[in-house]
Amino acid sequence: MRAVTWQGRHDVRVETVPDPIIKEPTDAIVRITTTGLCGSDLHLYEVLTPFMTPGDILGHEPMGIVEETGPEVTHIKPGDRVVVPFQIACGHCWTCRSGLPTQCETTQVTEHGMGAELFGYTKLYGAVAGGQAEYLRVPQAQYGPIKVPEGVHDDRYVYLSDVLPTAWQAVEYAEVPRGGTLAVLGLGPIGNMACRVAKVQGLADRVIGVDLVPERLRRARADGVEVHDLNDFSRQEDLVEAILSTTGGRGPDAVIDAVGTEAHGSPLGRTAQRATGLLPREWAAKLTEKAGVDRLAALRLAIALVRRGGTISLSGIYGGMADPLPLMTMFDKQIQLRMGQANVRRWADDIFPLLTDDDPLGVDGFATHRVPLEEAPRAYEMFQRKEDGAIKILMRP
Repeated sequence: MRAVTWQGRHDVRVETVPDPIIKEPTDAIVRITTTGLCGSDLHLYEVLTPFMTPGDILGHEPMGIVEETGPEVTHIKPGDRVVVPFQIACGHCWTCRSGLPTQCETTQVTEHGMGAELFGYTKLYGAVAGGQAEYLRVPQAQYGPIKVPEGVHDDRYVYLSDVLPTAWQAVEYAEVPRGGTLAVLGLGPIGNMACRVAKVQGLADRVIGVDLVPERLRRARADGVEVHDLNDFSRQEDLVEAILSTTGGRGPDAVIDAVGTEAHGSPLGRTAQRATGLLPREWAAKLTEKAGVDRLAALRLAIALVRRGGTISLSGIYGGMADPLPLMTMFDKQIQLRMGQANVRRWADDIFPLLTDDDPLGVDGFATHRVPLEEAPRAYEMFQRKEDGAIKILMRP
């Protein structure tokens, strides 16, 4: 089969690799019809390279048609159309039953002290072959895959794999009080969808978005979000003052950081991340695990913005182990901080009723680009450089 493989920093290639096969009675094989390119994939493209191995198959936002199932997989069958959540979870352990499949005790990567295995990610999460491919082996398929109806375009459901539950959890964790104000930092796919989710839920009277990419700002403004362009402010303090002045001087009730380690504005963090690429792979991995430094501009902005007693919901991924946070300020402001990988199956039943013909979340037109799988290298480059208005890219084998 053809698959997108990681070969090095800024180097992904579409190669011919062996077809996946059933290995366990709880496996399924899915023929991929649509697969997404996620902002988290860019972390592998640049930041988390010490934890990758040349040849790793990328991608964690797939959907497709079931081709084959193991004997213990009974809720789906060959020919069924399914979305595959990005995490691999059993559904029956204590954490899964507690609504935390990202912490699945069956698939936890205990060797590295991490949570559940993820498709198409680093060795810290199991280095499981991902879904940017023609076929995907799905472990724990007795629980993971979500069956979806026939006869509707893939765009309606593919975002159940990651974007929709990640945005939904970000809003749930933000705990915006009814009539309150929510600020969303980063208006890429997750931030943009979080704004839409907040508006559909109707709790926040105001949703404020912050970004610096013109296409993202225009898109959010069209959704009724009050946007602030980072390019209009020479200092973070000026942006904070501008938003505080519209919130009675207090700040938003909740802030979602949908940026994570890709944040702009920290040359030191960027240099430290890139420096690991100059070291032997094993050295770089150990250094990042023990003393990794993130670009914290977005999180620091969230801390400065949120009102006292407010909540920060962290959906953007951070990977550093030695991040200097302003804990005194966080403590003094009594900030509540919630974070973590989205628990897809925890939220899927809440989201599914919104994937109707009325399309209140705008999923049908959410993708800005649709390309063949063979064009993946160019898609990665375009997405990383934010070229051609690329906000969300879907690929089709």
